[in-house]
Amino acid sequence: MRQARRLTGAKLAAKVGMSQPKISRIERGQGSADPEDIALIARALGASDSETQALMERAQRAHNRITDWRPTSAGLANRQDTLAGWELKATEVRDFQPAVLTGLLQNSGYARAALSAFLDLTQGDQPQRREAALRAAVAARIRRQQALADDTKSFDFVFTEWVLRNRICSPVDMLAQISNLRDLNEQSNVEIAIIPDSAKVSIPALHGFVLYDNELVVIDLFNTGLTTRGHRDVAEYRQVFDSFARYATADVAATLDQYHEYYLDQIDRPNERSSLHDPR
Repeated sequence: MRQARRLTGAKLAAKVGMSQPKISRIERGQGSADPEDIALIARALGASDSETQALMERAQRAHNRITDWRPTSAGLANRQDTLAGWELKATEVRDFQPAVLTGLLQNSGYARAALSAFLDLTQGDQPQRREAALRAAVAARIRRQQALADDTKSFDFVFTEWVLRNRICSPVDMLAQISNLRDLNEQSNVEIAIIPDSAKVSIPALHGFVLYDNELVVIDLFNTGLTTRGHRDVAEYRQVFDSFARYATADVAATLDQYHEYYLDQIDRPNERSSLHDPR
């Protein structure tokens, strides 16, 4: 349409108040164009209402695709840096996890245990390289927590009780992690809620995910991640998050007290089965 009207990319950009590189990226299909930007460009090029609507619908369909996320540089540390960038830009972060604490809540001991499992999948036969990669990834994950100090941001964390019972590190490290959760829960911009085992949750907790504002959803997988900026996708995941939040208890202190005693008992009596949640 632009070429048919003999407009340069620069002239079109000035006409719609966008940069020329942005116009170029949209025309070359680099990334998903915002439907509102498409509408603005289409109208500036004289498109009819029906043509504009059709183009907006195509842009929306492109947005509503969950795509594979593989950082340009390989390695867990690079993935942490990418996440840190999203966290620094976001004003509101909503995080749901069914099995493991999210990175923003992890202390170094817990982070090392969690990241070590992922590295075993890729570098288990190269111990020296693996250790260097693990240290870099843990350091990068801990650096991400600088975002929590920004009180202009809000962080809502919801996770299942299984996360606390899932002992991915030693009882001593789990106690330190519980103490870390207590401290973070005292911050005015951080809200932690836990879904108890007894809750009758209507939606299965299939996987964890993070919502950055109402613009981006990130799902972390073993060897990659999935992302989407589609309006419909984001709205659906926001609905799922709100549903899980309704089943969660804000009385975090009582639950943390329970698991504090649980891990103390495991230290004192390492060879005996703990009574917490013991079906026998």
